[in-house]
Amino acid sequence: MNKSFLFTILLAMSISVLHAQQVIPLYSGAIPGAKPTPDSYVENTEVRQNGTLSITKVSVPTITVFEAPQNISTGTAVIICPGGGYGALAFSHEGIDVAKRFNEIGVTAFVLKYRLPSDEIMVDKTYALLQDVEQAIYLIRKNYKKFNIKPNRIGVMGFSAGGHLASTLLAHYNDIKIITLKKNL
Repeated sequence: MNKSFLFTILLAMSISVLHAQQVIPLYSGAIPGAKPTPDSYVENTEVRQNGTLSITKVSVPTITVFEAPQNISTGTAVIICPGGGYGALAFSHEGIDVAKRFNEIGVTAFVLKYRLPSDEIMVDKTYALLQDVEQAIYLIRKNYKKFNIKPNRIGVMGFSAGGHLASTLLAHYNDIKIITLKKNL
């Protein structure tokens, strides 16, 4: 079993237990546009001195679900793309903390743990991140009843690099290159 995969499973389990949230892999089976992950490319989760959680070397993208309380749920959802300069994900303060604030106003939040650009694990690092956020939208819409949301009320936001990713998605959502690349992989 790949060390990165095992670590991802352990991280998912710990986040799930600590925050009572569900962690869902974006892809079942092979990840489109991915190269085999080298043994040396191991996901790293670090708690920094200031107490924030940083994740690097993501090879298995996921969404962490923060469902809004039923009594105040608006049926609206947001996908949160943490920043980190495309070298790391500021997962706690630009992901988990923001998701919890959205829950307070009745919005279900999904924190996206997306792959970071790397020639080591990606065929084309230009499109892989967009594939991850598009796949997140697809999975959330597909399972909208499970999450108690409306499929036409899903937004995407991000911080820093995650904001760039969100705006790039807006600009290239129907880009034929991405659609063609996804179909050919």
